[in-house]
Amino acid sequence: MVAVFVIAAVAVLAALVALHWYGWRRLVRDTTAAGSVPRRIGTAVFIAGPALLVAAPGSGRAGAPFRVQQVVSWPGYLWMAFFIYVSLALIVGEGARPLLRRFLERRDARRADDTGAVTVPAAAEAEPVPVPAAEPYPAPAPAAPVPSPSRRLFVSRVVGGAAVAAAVATVGAGAYNVLSGPAVKRVTVPLARLPRRAHGFRIAVVSDIHLGPVLGRGHTQRIVDTINATGPDLVAVVGDLVDGTVADLGPAAEPLAQLKARHGSFFVTGNHEYISDAAEEWVDHVRELGLHPLENARVPIGDFDLAGVNDVSGESQDQGPDYDKALGDRDTSRASVLLAHQPVMIHDAVKHGVDLQLSGHTHGGQMWPGNIIADLANPTLAGLERYGDTQLYVTRGAGAWGPPVRVGAPSDITVVTLASRQA
Repeated sequence: MVAVFVIAAVAVLAALVALHWYGWRRLVRDTTAAGSVPRRIGTAVFIAGPALLVAAPGSGRAGAPFRVQQVVSWPGYLWMAFFIYVSLALIVGEGARPLLRRFLERRDARRADDTGAVTVPAAAEAEPVPVPAAEPYPAPAPAAPVPSPSRRLFVSRVVGGAAVAAAVATVGAGAYNVLSGPAVKRVTVPLARLPRRAHGFRIAVVSDIHLGPVLGRGHTQRIVDTINATGPDLVAVVGDLVDGTVADLGPAAEPLAQLKARHGSFFVTGNHEYISDAAEEWVDHVRELGLHPLENARVPIGDFDLAGVNDVSGESQDQGPDYDKALGDRDTSRASVLLAHQPVMIHDAVKHGVDLQLSGHTHGGQMWPGNIIADLANPTLAGLERYGDTQLYVTRGAGAWGPPVRVGAPSDITVVTLASRQA
């Protein structure tokens, strides 16, 4: 197992080095003069960037002070996002390079033809032209040619500049999507066993807030304000609240105490609570903030049952999901809603006759083309789908992990309205 990890780590490091060398070559070496100040600056950036990229996640694992984590995480994670998209843009630019060179060659050839097309009369028909006497003064020296970049240099600068501009615009728009706060989505889900009097019950579903060195108290406050503005009957916080400890992130989570819902706010763990080795302390802390943790537990909410299970990552710490404890002895004539962080838990929900599972975890892929990988790893990437008699709704989440950037997967808080088929 250790050998596999080492091989994977070496492969990732080798790929990282190779991609950064490629990026340096195209953006720095091919566009600047050897020994020039721009080349020195560009080289320094391509040394500092990957160093910060490694330090951003590594500082937390190494136990660095939280302030140090904050200092390195912002530039490190933004460089990660920028480098992903500038690399993609440069790869696309490889196809544009020969086309642009061919265009320039043809343009220069046309210009040469136009300037060289001079008609000279035949020698037999030409009239003698008197030759003026030589000037007594020396002819002026020819003007020095204006230096211009070579065709190859020009192409490299155009393609490189376009790649940088595209990456900066993409990352900027993606960061604005995260830092401006999630949008509100509204989904209606009919439940066969929901009685008429519970028709219209609204659950505000929020997942993947990811408080950490990058997203802090202001991020939480925006989310809380957005949820409260919807006036929900119940709030469901479906895991991955934090990336760190209560000691570091307790103040960032405090706005959760302001959540308002007629039937209260509920919480289940996600995989990142266990990655941080802080699941138990966060369960205790959110309880102090007024949320109700559902650790493999169930509570009646009016005319339906609300259940919650621990994330599957908790199995490594003997705190995994226990469906029998949460759902085993319930009244099956009542509708049931299950809070479970990961969509892959839907198969157990189907076995236990759950009507609706509410999940997060996927981020909708967060940054294209990450959605392709996330879609392969999860039964549902985002939205509402049916599995037998059980429906699964997956929110894209309200925050971001790693880079505070979302591309093609906007953050959201979803208000799920339960509908009775008897209404």
